[in-house]
Amino acid sequence: MRALITGIEGFVGSYLTNELINHDIDVFGTYFDESTLQKELKSKASLYYMNITDFEQVSQVIKDIQPNYIFHLAAQSSAAVSWKNPQLTMTVNVNGTLNLLEAVKYLELKTRIILIGSSEEYGIVKESENPISEEQELRPGNPYSVSKITQEKLAELYIKAYDMDIVMTRSFNHTGPGQQPIFVIPDFAKRIIEMKHGIIKPILLVGNIDAKRDFLDVTDVVKAYYTIALKGRKSDVYNVGSGKCYSIQELLNYMIKKSSVRIEIKKDPNRLRPSDNPIIQCNNDKIKKLGWTPALTVFQSMDIVMDYWEKRVKKNADG
Repeated sequence: MRALITGIEGFVGSYLTNELINHDIDVFGTYFDESTLQKELKSKASLYYMNITDFEQVSQVIKDIQPNYIFHLAAQSSAAVSWKNPQLTMTVNVNGTLNLLEAVKYLELKTRIILIGSSEEYGIVKESENPISEEQELRPGNPYSVSKITQEKLAELYIKAYDMDIVMTRSFNHTGPGQQPIFVIPDFAKRIIEMKHGIIKPILLVGNIDAKRDFLDVTDVVKAYYTIALKGRKSDVYNVGSGKCYSIQELLNYMIKKSSVRIEIKKDPNRLRPSDNPIIQCNNDKIKKLGWTPALTVFQSMDIVMDYWEKRVKKNADG
């Protein structure tokens, strides 16, 4: 069996590669930014440079590989960045997905496509509507969420018009070692560890830390994607989340306590989004029926992330 991971150089790509290899699947991957490509991937997967916004490149790569599965990870995946660069977000997430679907259709392949969406698609959700099921109304609150809803609508169209085999996720927040510190848990972890070692002053600038979020460890995320690829029903959407919700304040308090550092917390208006969700919690009953369940808590995941940054910061400090 052959699996193609688009955007393999991203945070989830290396974890998904390991998960698929563990199930004896041959892994192929596309990358756009070689500088973020992990070295060990070169020995684990057959790699191709590909610009997801270039249809000819997308079509040629898929033609060469003839994959049984495509895990579409290539995306601009930050809601915050989508406010700063909505054009890039739409070009990569919408046109990129369209190129992928068109290429599979044009080549007349029977490939199963797993399109990765986001809990951001649900938008502003009332507390009474939590935990959120897949039937929840979509209320996009940023350009990123609009791009992911559009991706789903394109998938629905291609399933109806061309009988293509597509399953979709709405993935809630996830974290783990290697995630860029533009995301909240690695951002806090990196700065707290730097404070611990006296590299920066113990003043932590934060955005909205009252918001409550559902976090999942990346190793559980990729297990969910593999389960959906094998057992998910064509055209269905599956929430991927832990089913548990914590405020950013609770997560921050845990990391500060673990670090044993006295830190002053200051609100930074520049870290606030134009539109933010006060609470979002996953109802993961649907994917659990496929046989998946998370193995790690967010606190276990944060321990791993902090250990990762401890080693990384110490190595940089030692030269």
